[in-house]
Amino acid sequence: MARAAANRPVPEVLAAVDLGSNSFHLVVARYTHGQLTIIDRLREVVRLGAGVDESGRLDRDIAARALGCLERFGQRLRDMHARDVRVVGTNALRRARRKQAFLERAREALGHPIEIISGIEEARLIYGGVAQTSPADPGRRLVFDIGGGSTELIVGEGLQPIELASLEVGCVNMSERWFPGGRLSPKRMKRARLAVQLELEPVRSRFRRLGWQHVLGSAGSVRAVGECVRELDPSATTITAEGVEAVLAAMAKVGHVEDIGLDAIDEDRRDVFAGGVAILAEIFDALALDEMRVADGALREGLLYDMVGRLTNEDARERTVRAMQQRYHVDVAQAARVEATAVEFLGQVETDWQLDEPLAEPILRWGARLHEIGLDVAHSGYQRHGAYLLENADMFGFPRDEQWLLARLVGAHRRRPATEGLERLVPPWDRRAIALIVLLRLAVLLHRGRSDAALPSIALEARGRTLTVRFPARWLAAHALTAADLRNEIGLLRTIGVRLRVFSARTQLVESAPAA
Repeated sequence: MARAAANRPVPEVLAAVDLGSNSFHLVVARYTHGQLTIIDRLREVVRLGAGVDESGRLDRDIAARALGCLERFGQRLRDMHARDVRVVGTNALRRARRKQAFLERAREALGHPIEIISGIEEARLIYGGVAQTSPADPGRRLVFDIGGGSTELIVGEGLQPIELASLEVGCVNMSERWFPGGRLSPKRMKRARLAVQLELEPVRSRFRRLGWQHVLGSAGSVRAVGECVRELDPSATTITAEGVEAVLAAMAKVGHVEDIGLDAIDEDRRDVFAGGVAILAEIFDALALDEMRVADGALREGLLYDMVGRLTNEDARERTVRAMQQRYHVDVAQAARVEATAVEFLGQVETDWQLDEPLAEPILRWGARLHEIGLDVAHSGYQRHGAYLLENADMFGFPRDEQWLLARLVGAHRRRPATEGLERLVPPWDRRAIALIVLLRLAVLLHRGRSDAALPSIALEARGRTLTVRFPARWLAAHALTAADLRNEIGLLRTIGVRLRVFSARTQLVESAPAA
C-alpha cells in the first residue's frame, strides 16, 4: 500500500528570516487557536546588495557582516525554541555567483538552510503577508514593495494574487547608481525616475487595465517616506501624491541627503533614501495613484503564513503542481499510478538511503505528477522538455533550489539518466537526488503499459549504491516486456554508478545487452 501524504501539526513557535538586499529580518511567531501572534522581531542593516558587484562576486567584508548577523539570528532562534524556520534570500542572492560557500557558512550560522526565491515568488509571499495583516476590504488591492534590490508589484483580491511583477530596481541599487555618497540634485532625480519608468513600462498598461480599489505599500522605503510626509504635514494619515511631491521638493532644495532636515530619515535609511523616493514617485506617476496606505505586513509575514499553509493543506506548491498538470494536459491517472508506486518504494529505502528528509516525499510526489508534462511539447526527448519547463516556469511556492531539484528528477526519469547540474543542488540533495531519480525511474518503468492492473508485492533493499528489487516467482516471466525494460535499466543505472539487482523469487535477472 502506498503511503498517504500526511500533514504535520503546526508547531507552536515558527520563525521566518528574510535576507533582503538592504536589511536582514527575523520574525518569530506563536501559533495558537489558528492564529499567528508575533512574539519577537529583529532587524539589521547589512547592505548585502551593495556587496554584489556587476560580475556577481560577493564582497568579503559584507559577507562577513552578513554572517555575523546570521549568527546572532541563529542564537535568538535557539533561545526561542523555534521548531519550524524558513529562510529566504532575495535579489542580492539571486544575482550573486559562486555563492555556495557563503550559503553553507550561512546555514551553519543560522542552523537552517537558505532558500533563494525568484522575484515572482517574492511578490507572491509579499502579497500574502500584506493581505493576511490588512483589513479585509472588498475589491481589488494594488500592493507594492520597494526592497533593496528589486520592487514587486501585485494586484490581488482577498488572499489571492491576480497579477505579479518583479522589477530590477531597489533602494540600494538605485541610490548607489544615481545618488552616490548621498549626493542630490534635480537632474539626478530626473535620471533616476527615468530609469524606474523604463522598468515600469512593460507592466504599466497590464496593471492599470486590471484596476484596484485600494493601494498598499510595504517595506522600509515606503515606511520612511510615510514618516517624512507626516513630518511635513502632521495631519496626513496616508501617503498622497501631494505628500510625495512635498518630499521631492524638500530634496530638491539641498545637495546632500544629510541636509534634508527630516528626523524621519535616520542613519540606517539615509544612504538608500533617495533611491527609494525615486521609485515611489515614479510608481505614483506611472500608475496614476492618488494615495496609498502603509502596510504592516511584508515578505517575512508572508513566509509565516505560507509555512502554516504548508502544514494545513493549503500548500501553494500543491496548487502550482495541479495547475501545471492541467496546463500541460497530464494524464492524471497515469501520474497517480507512478506517484503511488514511487512513494511506496521510498518508504522501503528511505532509512538506508538517508531519504528521511522532509522534502523527499513531496518532491518525489510532484516529480511523479509532472514527469510527463514535456509530452505537450513533443514525444521525442519529452523528459528534456519537461525539465526545461520546470526549470524556467514561474512556480508559486517553490524556492529556486526545489524547482531545480524537481527539474532534475523529471529530466532524468527515462532513457540515459541526465545527471548534469546535480552539483548545483543545495546539500544534501547534491548527493541524494540520485536516489530519488532511481525510484522515479523504476516507478515509471513498471507503469509503462499504463494499465490499471495492480502491481504485485515488490520488495526493495538499498545498501550504498546498490538497489535490490525482488518480484514474486514467475511474475517477470509472465511480463516479458517489463523484464526486458529492467534488463536495460540495469545497464542505464550503471552509467551513474548505481548497481541494480533484480530477482524473481531466487532467480536474478541479468543484463542481456549493453545500455543504449
